[in-house]
Formats: sequence, C-alpha cells, structure tokens
Amino acid sequence: MSDTSFLTLDKLSLAYGNTVAVRDLDLEIRKGELLALLGPSGCGKTTTMRSIAGLMTPVGGRIRLDGVDITRVPANKRAVGLVFQSYALFPHLSVFENVAFGLKLKGMRGAELEVKVAAGLKSVGLSAFASRKTPELSGGQQQRVALARSMVMEPKVLLLDEPLSNLDARLRLEMRTELQRVQKESGVTMIFVTHDQVEALALADRIVVMKGGAIEQIGTPEEIYNHPVSSFVADFVGFENIFAIRNGNLVTAGGEITLSGKLPVAAGLAWRPRAITLGAGPLMGVVRGVSFAGGTREYVLETALGVIKAEVDAANPAHALGTEVAFDLPVEGAAPLKRFG
Repeated sequence: MSDTSFLTLDKLSLAYGNTVAVRDLDLEIRKGELLALLGPSGCGKTTTMRSIAGLMTPVGGRIRLDGVDITRVPANKRAVGLVFQSYALFPHLSVFENVAFGLKLKGMRGAELEVKVAAGLKSVGLSAFASRKTPELSGGQQQRVALARSMVMEPKVLLLDEPLSNLDARLRLEMRTELQRVQKESGVTMIFVTHDQVEALALADRIVVMKGGAIEQIGTPEEIYNHPVSSFVADFVGFENIFAIRNGNLVTAGGEITLSGKLPVAAGLAWRPRAITLGAGPLMGVVRGVSFAGGTREYVLETALGVIKAEVDAANPAHALGTEVAFDLPVEGAAPLKRFG
C-alpha cells in the first residue's frame, strides 16, 4: 500500500456462486478523493462497491481502510456510508427523523441529536424542510436527505450507487454541483458508481473504467476523455469512429486503406465525430442521417469504410439526406489506442 492510499483493494476477487464477477482487482484510493467507477452493466462496478460496503464477502484478496484490514469486518462496523439508488427513505418519517435514524440506532439522543441533524440538513440546504415527509419532496430533495443521513454518521468513505440516475436532466446538473460542494467541504472520501460517462467526467477527480470485472483504465477525466487506452474505453467515452491498424493501414469494413499522414505506432485510431473533416477530403460518403443539435449538425455517412459519424458547426451549409459528400479522417485529430478489441 502506498503512503497516499486511504482505501486499498488488493487482489480483490468477487463471485456469485461459480460466476466470477471481479478478478484480482488492485485499486488505491486517496483520502478526500472523489472517484467514479464507470462502465456498462455487468462490468463489476456495483459488485466492487458492495464489497467495500461489506454487503458482499470476497472470495479472495483484501480491503484496507485507513490502515486497517476490513475484509471480514461487518458492514455496520466499517465506517462506510452508502447512498442507495432508490434513496431508501422512510415515507412515514419526516426529513428530520430520516436523517436522525442512524444516529438514534447508535444511542444518540437529546440536544446532541438535534444539533447533529440540524448541521446535516444545513450542509445539504434542507434546514427549512425538516418537518416534511419525504413523499412531499422532489427527487433532488430526496437525494439530499439520503446524502445527509449518511453524512451525519461521519463515514470515512461514502459510497453512492448511480446517484443521479433517478433525476431529470435539470436536477442532475443541480445535484452534480451539490455533490461536489458537499464532498469538498466535508473532505469525505467519496466513490460513486455510474454507467453515465458525462456524470463521471463532470464529477470525479479520477475515473476507473471497468470491463469484465477488471480495470480497463484509470485516469483523470481529461486523461480518460482525451487519451483512451483501448477501443473499449474510446467507444464508451464518445469516440464513434474507431478502427484497428494493421501493416500501417487502417482496417475498415471495406478492407485496409492508407491515410494521408504518418500513422502512430498503435493498435488502433479513434475519432470523435467533430474530428471528422466534412465537405472536403479524399473519401466519399452518402448522407443517411442528419440531426440539428443547436450549435452543431450531426451526420451519419454510409461509406466504403463503414458507417462514419461526423459533427460540424451548424452555421455551415447543410448536406441533405441522400447526397454524396467528401470527407477525411485527419490522423492528427485521432486518439491512438494501445489495445484494440
């Protein structure tokens, strides 16, 4: 374990019966870090979170928190908080009573309880809602109650399972800001599970991209977004034009092609739609789809290379469905991939 590691997963293996969900996973998380576990359904991210929470016993490896091995420590002894995707609030209790619930189980009463709960509600901006029942609250407010309920327990690590998935687009944006504020002000180490790359990029200090029960890439949002190491990560973070490289050529649906410009030493290249040059270039495609997206237009081209997706400024002249248009895949606009497939 490094000197900077606060929570360490060492060769962690997890299984459901004979089905291995996570195998030999190594991960070090720093104190006060906001970390995202990102990946599609079935990649092992929620299983990993459940093991940290103590809801699942590893079949191999260790979990260490603040220098202590907690691999076999019961969930209620771990100093780990968990905010469920469903919030798991008690509808018959007031906001105050929901936040106070865990503290009461620990034996806290009287003025100490009042002060603790009031501070928790203030931290999430819900002081004026203490007497309301939770069904009277919006989704964002319910999320804040669940957050406050966990925070008042003063966990060393706070886990959030798909924290924004139940909210509409406007509330998701508000809660991103709220989660960041609460995390930075409290200094709590926070780990959240998500399949939404936008959410992970917006919130996390670092992102762990998972695939098939293993870590595919770890990095800052900027590193993951701009420098994916594999075709899997590239596809997951929005590189919609991805090709392997073989013999110095691009491998496409129509065979190998040579691009202008020297290809880097890599297993593949990936282009975001906005990196495609549309309206000029040596390649041709037929417009099969066009969508106006405010400041940009998004195109789907049928080409000899396969389907190509391009995005251009909406101020440019539009290309109609069915028209043939020239395009290019500029090498300098591509992300080189270390692994393909």
